[in-house]
Amino acid sequence: MPRPVLLVIAHGSRDPRHAATVHALVRRVRALRPGVRVETGFLDFNIPSVSGVLESLAAEGVRDVVALPLLLTRAFHAKSDIPAVLSEAPARLRIRQAEVLGPSPLLTAALERRLYEAGLSPADKSSTGVVLASAGSTDPEAIAVIAEIAREWRRTGWCAVRPAFASASLPRTEDAVRELRALGCKRVAVAPYVLAPGFLPDRIARGAAEADILSDVLGASPEVAQVLLQRYDAARTPALTAIGA
Repeated sequence: MPRPVLLVIAHGSRDPRHAATVHALVRRVRALRPGVRVETGFLDFNIPSVSGVLESLAAEGVRDVVALPLLLTRAFHAKSDIPAVLSEAPARLRIRQAEVLGPSPLLTAALERRLYEAGLSPADKSSTGVVLASAGSTDPEAIAVIAEIAREWRRTGWCAVRPAFASASLPRTEDAVRELRALGCKRVAVAPYVLAPGFLPDRIARGAAEADILSDVLGASPEVAQVLLQRYDAARTPALTAIGA
């Protein structure tokens, strides 16, 4: 029996770096799991669209699809936009929507590795405060998840970890940087909890102007690719209810 097609659903952006990063991540996923067909669809701004990919798959005779939101939290897109698009897919397709990527210990490991790539070392942890800077959301569940990730990450030995948001929620990155300075952390690092470059990550970078370290976005890191495949494998199980089944 053929494995379901993995359809990675990205938000899309006018910033060309966004799509380039998504495609690089998908290439890494394909390399890790060559036996799985992986396609990419965008909700907005970029092509191919999610609906266009689904129509093409149905025309080819594909039956099973796992739709994986390329999102770090369960907010509006995961709860509303993506289910709405999937509900309009061709009737012959059996689609399972996988869980979003976060939270995951692998993503926290990727955040930490990005900080080390930016110049920190494990010996710096106890004297370094970290701003966990996410895009932001009006969804209280998503905000609570970011706050919990910060609390758990703090327990691994950092001087302090504070959540911050580029939009919709407070505090902003620059305010969290100043709070960590006031706490007495020897140095302050900003870790963007975002997948790809774009408008909001650029706002995070501007907010990090007074920090000592700004790490890169998660991007096409091996940890993110591994989480994608974990979510795909979990969604393949028959226990999940399929959309359109």
